[in-house]
Amino acid sequence: MSLIAEHAKQAYNDKQTHIIIFSSTAIALYGYDQGMMSLINTNYDYLHTMGIAGSSPIVGVIVSVYYLGCAAGAVIFSKLADDLGRKKSIFLCLATASIGNLIMFLAGLGYSKGALAVMLTGRVIMGLGVGGIDSVIPTYSSELSEDDARGKALAQEFQSNIFGLLMAFGVNLVLTVALGKSNQWAWRIPIIVMQVYPVLLMMFVRILPESPRWLVYNDREQEAQASLNAIWGNDGDAKLDELLDVHEQEKDMDNPSYFDMISPSRPEFHPTVIVIMGQINQALTGYGAVSVYGPQIFELLGFPVRTSEYLTLGNYTSYFFLMTIAWLLIDALGRRKLLVHGSIVLTASFLLLALFGGLVKNSSSINLPVLVPGLLGTIAIFIATGAFGIGWLATVWLVPTEIYPTTARAQGTAISVIVWGFANFAITLLTPVMFNNLSYLIFIVFAGTNLFAGVWTWIYLPESGGRSFEENQQFFTDAKEADTWRVSKVSGGEYTVFKYANPDGGDPVDSERVPLLRRVEEQIPSVE
Repeated sequence: MSLIAEHAKQAYNDKQTHIIIFSSTAIALYGYDQGMMSLINTNYDYLHTMGIAGSSPIVGVIVSVYYLGCAAGAVIFSKLADDLGRKKSIFLCLATASIGNLIMFLAGLGYSKGALAVMLTGRVIMGLGVGGIDSVIPTYSSELSEDDARGKALAQEFQSNIFGLLMAFGVNLVLTVALGKSNQWAWRIPIIVMQVYPVLLMMFVRILPESPRWLVYNDREQEAQASLNAIWGNDGDAKLDELLDVHEQEKDMDNPSYFDMISPSRPEFHPTVIVIMGQINQALTGYGAVSVYGPQIFELLGFPVRTSEYLTLGNYTSYFFLMTIAWLLIDALGRRKLLVHGSIVLTASFLLLALFGGLVKNSSSINLPVLVPGLLGTIAIFIATGAFGIGWLATVWLVPTEIYPTTARAQGTAISVIVWGFANFAITLLTPVMFNNLSYLIFIVFAGTNLFAGVWTWIYLPESGGRSFEENQQFFTDAKEADTWRVSKVSGGEYTVFKYANPDGGDPVDSERVPLLRRVEEQIPSVE
């Protein structure tokens, strides 16, 4: 018992633990919104208050317009993160998300005229704040993590993202069962419960250290030293020397504009294309649609409405626990392997879902009990959920924080969120339309897009895990000299493999030379 108390005390006083907990809770805002809207979309009072029908495309517009806010928020708050600091920008993100959430709660409360416009306004404003969080938090946490632990830290944060999704859907489902689909509080209470996230986080942001990298790049060396000492203790002095050396090398580099980032003549263009395609490919996996429209997918497999809602809750619960595998493997296998293998499993899962969905649709004509393909399809959905969570959820957010110099990292992460916002806007807007017109054939579409995502990743994405920021930037220099973007053709394919800390000391080695079990064990903190 004393050992547990000792570890609890250590965690209580450990700034690294504070950073992970804070960042994880902030990222949960995004997950909460996804889980929140999935059942609100089917609430009869909500649809009546907004003046729309359940089959109306406006349902998708209300969901998807949030992603446009996210895209704009990424630009605004990443700029503030560079100008004001990571902490101040994070505080403003949280305040904006809180205001947007409150506006959503008040939409149509005691009145009906203009309720839809108020809801859309609240969705956009909340999107601004959450987009800022999704842009600044990964940058902030990666700048305060060790090179060999960046993946684990971000994957843990995104496990909290799934907790937010699970919490929102759970609250929604309990209130829907208790109050019914015609009660306004069954959809208003889940919205306002979200306030617990931004309000608590705004109270605690002041105790966090500022990013030492940002402080060094703004000539605030003494504050950077204090921040490093708070995080790393006695190792802070050595880490400050490292940061000063990097700053000396990069201080003459200009801060690129967003236009520079997408200009083919600029060195930032190659990593920016990788970031853009990473987010497009994540959207093409189709899992953003599965998260928001989970109950409708189970209905396609022949289950009644309430059963579909319970199955969705079970799927989200499985999603949350399977994310533990992601943060164990992301720094043991690397980014490329998780992404490519995730796409393979997702492609197979969606093909099976198309098959089972077709059998359900035509069960009466082929004399097949609906329950059989329905259950098999449910298993396929659970497997697809795990494949997405382990392979695709955190990795595409991690790569932008690893491949840019400090002068372009905030802009690169912001571009990642911008593309994510527009891509998910399109997917969530089109999904209800595809459901209505394609039925189970929608899974064929997602199988094809997953196959494309996996092939593109295998050809063009360099492995950024286990390398320093500076080593990852060297890939783009080498690619320019080799006059190719194909990873296998650059430096003899060195960047296709994940470099792992040498168990026997010395330089990092190809992870294939280290047993997987040993790699995974090293991701689990020992209790001594």
